[in-house]
Amino acid sequence: MSTTETSGTGVVEPVPTLRDTTLFRFATAGSVDDGKSTLVGRLLHDAKAILADQLEQVARTSADRGFAHGEFDFALLTDGLRAEREQGITIDVAYRYFATDARSFILADCPGHVQYTRNMVTGSATADAVVVLIDARKGVVEQTRRHLAVVSLLRVPHVVVAVNKIDLTGFDEERFRAVEEQALAVAAELGLIDTHVIPVSALEGDNIVDPSERTPWYEGPTLRELLETLPARTAEEDAAFRLPVQTVIRPQGGVSALIDEAEADALRDYRGFAGRVSSGSVRVGDRVQVFPGGHETTVTGIRVAGRVADAAHTAQSIAVTLADEVDAARGALIAAAGTVPSGHQEAEVEIFQLDVRPVAPGARVLAKHGTSTVQAIVTEVLSRRDLDTLALEDAAELAVNEIGRVRIRFASPLPLERYADDREGGALLLIHPVDGATLAAATVVTTP
Repeated sequence: MSTTETSGTGVVEPVPTLRDTTLFRFATAGSVDDGKSTLVGRLLHDAKAILADQLEQVARTSADRGFAHGEFDFALLTDGLRAEREQGITIDVAYRYFATDARSFILADCPGHVQYTRNMVTGSATADAVVVLIDARKGVVEQTRRHLAVVSLLRVPHVVVAVNKIDLTGFDEERFRAVEEQALAVAAELGLIDTHVIPVSALEGDNIVDPSERTPWYEGPTLRELLETLPARTAEEDAAFRLPVQTVIRPQGGVSALIDEAEADALRDYRGFAGRVSSGSVRVGDRVQVFPGGHETTVTGIRVAGRVADAAHTAQSIAVTLADEVDAARGALIAAAGTVPSGHQEAEVEIFQLDVRPVAPGARVLAKHGTSTVQAIVTEVLSRRDLDTLALEDAAELAVNEIGRVRIRFASPLPLERYADDREGGALLLIHPVDGATLAAATVVTTP
């Protein structure tokens, strides 16, 4: 599906939409030494997403370390920090970009250590899917449950459980089925509906890109096939239109002399409200409302990448013009008429504590929601979550890597939505008001 646009020369060209580009975001997680970085490196290598000079460097490093399982250690393609390479572990989230014939990918290779659970949260918050690795010899362990719990709380749409190191079990189907049963049981307990389990060997490449002849008992897709076919962001596309305003574009007297004279005259009085469409779609002629204020008006024009278009969709960065002069500066929200969220100055939120400074009652923070940032105060710490059972227990404060619920009051109303209903409209960041550090990621549970 695509729309059309008109360039400055009058040539009508298609505007790529989310469905055309099929960008897919996924993260990897798992316990230490489960082979996450090796799996990601194998995917990148087999997708031909590695430059020749990087391959040569990795081959040299692998030889220096005495790597004996092939030409080079695939994990070194993603473990970029010196400390990671020296210890053979992942510490920070490693983001990589690659493409196959079917779609483009953004992946986040997340660390496995318990103390880096916060990194796993940041890597998974915007993911369409999370690939959780399990060592076939060990089965589901505590960290597996922790990662699946985080995936459940973040409401990631798809979960892929890769039972890795299947080669070390002699490609034993019985062992795989036992681990598969464990994983599906935990997923069901956590409410994870769309869960896929695949037997793989990241080191030797079984069922990563090509089907393995050594697992004739497995008839499902390979990891790459599954990632290429899972739906991407369908919930956001089907939801009501939302455009958080990032900036207001007013060319006025600053129109470039290179622009056609007729177009330049039209742009002198141009007032475009620019931002990234967080959900839904919009067409010229649609009725919209602006938060705050609730003023209702009509979309009179849309520009995508500087060109005129008749429609725009989720994840596109656009600028719209409106029929009426409205006050919609940075931080405002333009939404489909009749769907604009109510303004809330208080909310109960689930927070994922990222900073070493604990969150306690009375803490003053900055709350960032969409493109709006307002002052806020933590009025009450309600509970801490046991990540083994997901049960909530009493707590006075929340320390780094802990997850729990707090009540927050905002200095100005925000168009909050429940995270269960809208992953974008229900997400917040809590920021330290002095040094600007990100204290916690938060998801809206309820509003008064």
